[in-house]
Amino acid sequence: MITLFWVSLAAIFYAYFGYPLILVILGKLKDIFSPEVHETYPEDSAPDITIIIPAHNEEQVIEAKIRNTLSLYYPGKIQVLVVSDGSSDNTVSITNKFIDDKRLFLLELTERSGKAQALNRALKEVTGDIVIFSDASILLEEKSVWEIVQPFTDKNIGCVSGEDIIEEAGGEGLYGLYELFLRNQESKIGSIVGASGSFYAQRTHLIDPFLEGLAPDFLSVMNTVEKGYRVISYSPARGTMTAVQSSKDEFQRKVRTLIRGMTALFKKTNLLNPFNNPLFSLFLWSHKIMRWLVPFFLLFTLLSSVVLIDNLFYEIMLYLQLAFYLIALMGALGVEKVLDTIPGKIALYFTSVNVAIAIAWFKYFTGVRQELWIPSKRK
Repeated sequence: MITLFWVSLAAIFYAYFGYPLILVILGKLKDIFSPEVHETYPEDSAPDITIIIPAHNEEQVIEAKIRNTLSLYYPGKIQVLVVSDGSSDNTVSITNKFIDDKRLFLLELTERSGKAQALNRALKEVTGDIVIFSDASILLEEKSVWEIVQPFTDKNIGCVSGEDIIEEAGGEGLYGLYELFLRNQESKIGSIVGASGSFYAQRTHLIDPFLEGLAPDFLSVMNTVEKGYRVISYSPARGTMTAVQSSKDEFQRKVRTLIRGMTALFKKTNLLNPFNNPLFSLFLWSHKIMRWLVPFFLLFTLLSSVVLIDNLFYEIMLYLQLAFYLIALMGALGVEKVLDTIPGKIALYFTSVNVAIAIAWFKYFTGVRQELWIPSKRK
């Protein structure tokens, strides 16, 4: 039991702290021995781009999204494709208000088909050399699309992730900042393992048809790496979005996202083989698989502490764990004194994320797949 306790604790530490530390060290070495220099496109040589905005019942945000998109600075040719996936609200009528703008095209799927099919329909109309995928819920900074194309001056880069900033500094926002940190560190030395699903760009000729039930952004990353190109994160390309409306919505979104991510990764298990791509394999194992195994390591740590309670050290460790989960429970019950503190937000979000992972594993192994896309309702 002592071995189980320490192995489980070490695995949790590695997933959340050890792996980031390795990335920082490798990044420092890369800066010293092989600093990366990005060239930029002259304004008169800007590549043609296409922005795809998938939408399902987005009447609350679609007008702001379209206005934001059409106001973005870009010196080259820009095409904007709004794809309505069987919307039953006013998404289509609101979009039609902007149809006089020659850059904007509305593609309407009268029956609900799912995000993958909506994206695939849009791909048939793409005219740009680079496709930018952007959700209806994110508002981009003025020069964000001009910034996100800049890394493509490097012919080895096939996909670029922007940064999505959650405006509220709650658990989702703090976790988002942590993920952005990991992305930026991975980007320094190789390829990131996950792009921002709400804002990323890919060379058109590298885009394969999307498959329903698989996370599109994760699939794009893996397909790009599989073809021998790098995927990076580029911080000057930024957008903001609000947090989801409720913790229940956030939890359900997390479970859906995890199921789609697991389904995508297990379609591409060849990328987990270190002999195929050692660095990217390390990233996948550390950032995805180890993180997804944390709920089991947490359970093993708790149970082994119970068995070893006769030892003072393990008794203290047990009480610390129980106190952490109690704080998370109080946060889940809406106790304001807990929710207003950083430790309370971290405890609640960390615990809810790992419960979501456990549920996602259960659903995945019982054959549940997230076949239809359900956009998160945000504040």
